[in-house]
Amino acid sequence: MSELVRRSVAQEQQQQKIETRTAVERIAGFTIVATAVTVLAVLGAAALFAQGQDKDKYSLISPGGIAFSDFRGYEDWAVASSARTDEILKVIVANPTMITAYKAGVPGNGQPFPDGSMIVKLQWKPKKSTEAPFVVDVPDVFTQAFVMEKSSKRFPKSGGWGYALFNYDAASDKFTADPKSPSDCGNACHTAVKAKDYIFHPYEKR
Repeated sequence: MSELVRRSVAQEQQQQKIETRTAVERIAGFTIVATAVTVLAVLGAAALFAQGQDKDKYSLISPGGIAFSDFRGYEDWAVASSARTDEILKVIVANPTMITAYKAGVPGNGQPFPDGSMIVKLQWKPKKSTEAPFVVDVPDVFTQAFVMEKSSKRFPKSGGWGYALFNYDAASDKFTADPKSPSDCGNACHTAVKAKDYIFHPYEKR
């Protein structure tokens, strides 16, 4: 009789171990799923926020009819050149169509840029670096995106180029279309380099 009792107790203990292990595994599984859901939710929220920012930015249209959405993805375009004034640091990026033309020798070879060429001049207020071991100006506050796009059909009166300026306000993290565009250094300014298809900045070969 005592042998049967011992077997019964042993079986009950084994069953309790199995149930305990199963419960732990179930809890661990729930924890993994909950963590995964949380991560996905955070990533989803970040993605939606970024899309919201792009939606706001890319919904803008200049007074001259230039849509910021024409330049969608400019953040990943290749750097074509750079420039600076006493008050502004500028980085000029160009879309693949324009970079291909640059590499083919345009405009130095006398050929114009093809329709579909686009360029964005990104502008910052500079500041002195407090980290570099030498004196150097670095970007501080982003201020503007000056854009140009080539379409002979849309812009026949300005050498085929359309111009616009989009201002950026750091406090609100918002872009707005400059009300003076495209008169603010548009074709009137670029006429000085008409022989270079209205492009001031040469392609900086690296």
